[in-house]
Amino acid sequence: MLNLSVVLEDSARETPDRTAVIFGDLRLSYSLVDTIARQVANLLVSRGIGKGDKVALACPNLPYFPFVYFGILKTGATVVPLNVLLQSREIAYHIDDSDAKAFFCFEGTPELPLGERGLKGFQDSGAEHFFVLPAQAFATESQYGETLWAALDGMSGEFETVQTAPDDTAVILYTSGTTGQPKGAELSHQNMLLNAMVSDEMFPRQGNDVYLATLPLFHSFGQTVIMNAGFRRRAALVLLPRFDPADALALMAAENVTLFAGVPTMYWAMLTAVRTGAAEVPSTLKTAVSGGAAIPVEVLKDFSTTFGTDVLEGYGLSETSPVACFNQPGRPAKAGSIGTPIWGVEMKLIDAEWNTQDELGEIAVRGHNIMKGYYNRPEATAEVMNDGWFRTGDVARRDEDGYYFIVDRAKDMIIRGGFNVYPREIEEVLMTHSDVSLAAVVGVAHESHGEEVKAYVIRNAGATITEDELVAWSRETMAGYKYPRIIEFRDALPMTATGKILKRELR
Repeated sequence: MLNLSVVLEDSARETPDRTAVIFGDLRLSYSLVDTIARQVANLLVSRGIGKGDKVALACPNLPYFPFVYFGILKTGATVVPLNVLLQSREIAYHIDDSDAKAFFCFEGTPELPLGERGLKGFQDSGAEHFFVLPAQAFATESQYGETLWAALDGMSGEFETVQTAPDDTAVILYTSGTTGQPKGAELSHQNMLLNAMVSDEMFPRQGNDVYLATLPLFHSFGQTVIMNAGFRRRAALVLLPRFDPADALALMAAENVTLFAGVPTMYWAMLTAVRTGAAEVPSTLKTAVSGGAAIPVEVLKDFSTTFGTDVLEGYGLSETSPVACFNQPGRPAKAGSIGTPIWGVEMKLIDAEWNTQDELGEIAVRGHNIMKGYYNRPEATAEVMNDGWFRTGDVARRDEDGYYFIVDRAKDMIIRGGFNVYPREIEEVLMTHSDVSLAAVVGVAHESHGEEVKAYVIRNAGATITEDELVAWSRETMAGYKYPRIIEFRDALPMTATGKILKRELR
């Protein structure tokens, strides 16, 4: 018997009155979160949903998320978290692809009309049950259908969690689908639980820990490192549905946040907010964690100097639950490195034929964190799995101490006139220029060279450098085949809901 919901249940039993969730003025105890999750479990069972069934959930970082997530797990069913930015057609695709029987959907706001999109997606899918998570706290009516609170009326707060095996599927996480249709990575209770436990053990405890949850909980990073590891630690989770650097820093100060996890663009935005005087540096922050993409070394240095806290970089994917590699506390962290494999996980570098490489290659991972496979996609699974090893699509180098450094996504590599150009390296160099705030480098089609190197750049406030001047500076700073011949200034760059720069929109 192993069920991921133990991360909540154990804390609710041992520290029932401790605060689990903070949202605005709301303070919810562990026992209350667990009781509502039990009611959700009773609701699902009353509608004929149980072990082995799939239930979809589309919700930003609101208290509803843990209520429903753990309620689904308690029944032995599988949670299918959906990105809240999906359109109706995409929602229907995810529901049908995962065979979800029920769908819990946030009612939405004028800026995020999720209820409208969700209801249409549900109606176009084969799912049977639709529950609205109302925007007004405890509202029992919604124009989109039956609300959670109306459905929970009269449901018992007692529920015996269904016994699940370690290898039963706990969560199906959809990968962003940069190639073809999104695929659902099937993660077992053991995958998710061990990853949360190892993540929790890696970070020093502060006694009464407070985590800022602004990474989307529907994404593997926020789910494992913040929610599941935080609940296991009996920390308080401060929920922030939409990341804004000034809001995040103000919340950190107001709620005495000790741990923040984010993606590189969030760190860059917080530094910018402090620099421009829009926010103060919070005093209680002890642990800062970054993942999702490699963080520029200039941002690492600046953050450490400004905030007095080093950013610990890690690495992983939805398919690896997600953490695979980390700068472990107690070992020296190396700037620009994703660290070393976490406990119980092996990594190696390979070529296209799975042959082991010494210094540079594609990362392959094996261990307790590797998904069972892509749901209902044996061919796609076979493409990335070999003898327990999972190939990631990320190119890295390993130094003599066993630390890994991401060079780039295999598919982001630019081939210019027969030379391999890694965008990340160019971005790092551009960001050492005093006028450059953020850079994203892509390959664009070129008649004679195949691809040309193009950089999109956000300048620092007050910077006067021109695009031609930056090209000239690059020519003197980088090898002839590497430097960007084309530079375009932008005020902002397109990003995913999780804060990753969307290079495919820049190409």
